[in-house]
Amino acid sequence: MLISQTPLRISLAGGGTDLREYYKDSDGFVISTAIDKYVYVLIKERFDSKIYLNYAARKEIVDDISEIQHELVREAGVMAGLRNGFELATFADIPSEGSGLGSSSSLTVGLLNAMYTFTGHQVTHDRLAEEACAIEIEILKKPIGKQDQYIAAHGGLTAITFHGSERVTTEQLGLTERERHELGGRFMLFFTNITRQASSILREQRDNTSLNRAHLQAIHGLGKRIESAIRARRFDEIGEVLDENWTLKKQLASGITTARIDDMYHRAQAAGAMGGKIAGAGGGGFLLLYVRPEHQANVREALSEYRPMPVMLDNFGATIIFNQRRYRW
Repeated sequence: MLISQTPLRISLAGGGTDLREYYKDSDGFVISTAIDKYVYVLIKERFDSKIYLNYAARKEIVDDISEIQHELVREAGVMAGLRNGFELATFADIPSEGSGLGSSSSLTVGLLNAMYTFTGHQVTHDRLAEEACAIEIEILKKPIGKQDQYIAAHGGLTAITFHGSERVTTEQLGLTERERHELGGRFMLFFTNITRQASSILREQRDNTSLNRAHLQAIHGLGKRIESAIRARRFDEIGEVLDENWTLKKQLASGITTARIDDMYHRAQAAGAMGGKIAGAGGGGFLLLYVRPEHQANVREALSEYRPMPVMLDNFGATIIFNQRRYRW
């Protein structure tokens, strides 16, 4: 039996430039960070040749990997070379549907990591990310970019560049543990009380890439500004850039913001938040805010009807946290 742990993420700037429709013509660039909230995958061998699958409120019992209804589990199993004779369960620190924290890609990376390790293969973080992208984008045709798979696999506070050749390069922005706590302590997340399927927003954003190229180039530049601010330890500049990024992001597709989200954001700013944005594609999920410590009590009071989720930055990516090996039946 083994258990994989894969972090969720918050993207700070550059979202949208990780779509192929953008980076095929000019490099995309995203600054993203793993957080201390995780998706877990447990897998164990069965004595018989059945597959038992447990996730959320559903259970599947099938004879072959091709029969599984959960598309991410099915495609990850096929890619890892599994056929049958195992039991698998998934867990998450937060509800995975519509959070905006990259949970689907974290699950895909975690499934691949668990399944490959289960079959006796150790694969690199880059391969986990590449194959997760292949499953979600190529096989399942999801209208998403590549940033979530790479930050889930690599973890850390990371600069990710997407090249027209389909090559992706990552560089962790090495903060000390004290600096990670200082920066992480300035982020606040509030649940909007809205869950949504992001596919329609992402599909519209993808289809409008040519029309939005000037906005996306500006968002690319904001990602570079955040990178420079982090390297120089000018953390408060991140709040300013987040505010600029949110102004641009709202123009990429309809449905990215709502009256409720706008109200939350304005109230947070009035209470002292320097900037923020909706996490993920938009339309719901979590609102990310950058708030200096002395203003956080005021922001919590201003958004008292919304549930906060404390987070810190995570320095690790996809990991196997438990692996009990024994002879094969």
